[in-house]
Amino acid sequence: MKAHNLRFACFCIGLISLSAVAAAYVAQHRFNMQPCPWCILQRLIFIALGLLGCLAAAVQSVKTQRWLSALMVPVSASGVAAALWQHFVATKSNSCAFTLADQILNKVNLAAHWPNMFEITASCNEAAVDLFGLPFEVWSLALFASLGVWSLTNALRRH
Repeated sequence: MKAHNLRFACFCIGLISLSAVAAAYVAQHRFNMQPCPWCILQRLIFIALGLLGCLAAAVQSVKTQRWLSALMVPVSASGVAAALWQHFVATKSNSCAFTLADQILNKVNLAAHWPNMFEITASCNEAAVDLFGLPFEVWSLALFASLGVWSLTNALRRH
C-alpha cells in the first residue's frame, strides 16, 4: 500500500469512528435513544479508534502509521467484546450497575466534564433499541469488526 493510501485509510478509520460517536450523540439527543454504561463505553472506544486513526494519518512515517494501525486492532477487538457483552449479557439483565463498563466509566469520570456525551441515562435492558431491524449494539459490533479488519490489513500490507 502506498504511503498516501495508508494515510488516507487511517484518516477514514478515524473519521468513521468519530462519526459513529456523533451518530450516537444525535440518536440520544434527537431520537431519545438513551445510553447505558456499555453504550458509553463503546463511545469511548470509538473515540480512541478515531484519535489513533487521525494520529496515524497525521504522521509522516509509514512505519509509525502501520504500528498505529496495528494498535487499532486490539482497540477494535475491545469494541467487539463490549458490543457482544452488551448484546448477549447486559441487555438481558435488569441492571448493569457495577459491571466492568460501569466501573471503567466511574474511574474516568468523563460524565462530570461532558454529561451530554458521557452520562449514563438508561439501564442496559432499557437501552435495547433496534435500528432498521437490528439492535443498536449489533451495528456497533459490525462497525468495530470492519474497522478492526481494515486496521489489520493496513498494518500487514507492504507499501
